[in-house]
Amino acid sequence: MKVYRIYQVDSFTKNKFYGNPAGVIPNADGLSNEQMQQIARELNNSETAFVFSPIAPNYDMEVRFFTPTKEVPICGHATIATHYIRALEGEKIGKVLQKTRAGILPVEIIQEKDDFSITMTQGKPKVETPLDRQIIDEIIHALGLKIQDIRQDCPVAISSTGHSKVMIGIKENQCLNTLKPNLESLSVLSSKLHCNGYYLFTLNFNEKPFIRGRMFSPAIGIAEDPVTGNANGALGAYLVTYRIAKHLETPNNLSFEILQGEAIQRLGSMCVNVEIKNGKPFLVKITGKAVVCFKTEISI
Repeated sequence: MKVYRIYQVDSFTKNKFYGNPAGVIPNADGLSNEQMQQIARELNNSETAFVFSPIAPNYDMEVRFFTPTKEVPICGHATIATHYIRALEGEKIGKVLQKTRAGILPVEIIQEKDDFSITMTQGKPKVETPLDRQIIDEIIHALGLKIQDIRQDCPVAISSTGHSKVMIGIKENQCLNTLKPNLESLSVLSSKLHCNGYYLFTLNFNEKPFIRGRMFSPAIGIAEDPVTGNANGALGAYLVTYRIAKHLETPNNLSFEILQGEAIQRLGSMCVNVEIKNGKPFLVKITGKAVVCFKTEISI
């Protein structure tokens, strides 16, 4: 029997019960795949992070991420939560390297008086060509939208910085916050697309936040994710690739703020930064805060 520490952390917020909740087990050495999946199912967050000691000198820790139904390669809000907890427990401040199923990625823990913010470098940006009209029509129908709700300057396309999402720009915030997708239909489409997430967003030019979004991923057990690090990082790469926010870019950078979770009363925010090389997304980072909701222990 070993005692494991379990934290419930709300990421991308400083207010408990808002943002995106993640489970964090900072001393996961010894847990089996089955046990991790059982813990993730029991906590029933969109993702739970399990932290393991390094077994090689080229990284500082290994982090594995589980939804209630399966393991995923990377998770933004659970990464923010993980390193916030490590900072609170007195671990290294500054730059660390985490090994994930999406590669070895740097994370920066920034001390701000008696608190911390976390900057996560995401995986290599990959933005695909626009989807075919037939599959777009199926997606729109499953989302309960009409073609006239979709922004014509935002191609419907898959983007990834480690965990791919379908990017869907829509015109109005009211439409964004009132839509009710058919989750079963989205799950079926995910198998066709080989992509489990659908990120819907509005562009709010000359306003802050620039982006308001919602993310659905029912194929991996997440009906709606409140505030999604990987979706917004992938969105940054997508915006640069298709030059949708070119008026906000410098030759080397695009930075913007996002707001997500409004429709399900779990409001949260983050900053997205995209480094640009030769007009293309080169490196994507997200920065967010977190707050501990509760802590407990379990003996297994």
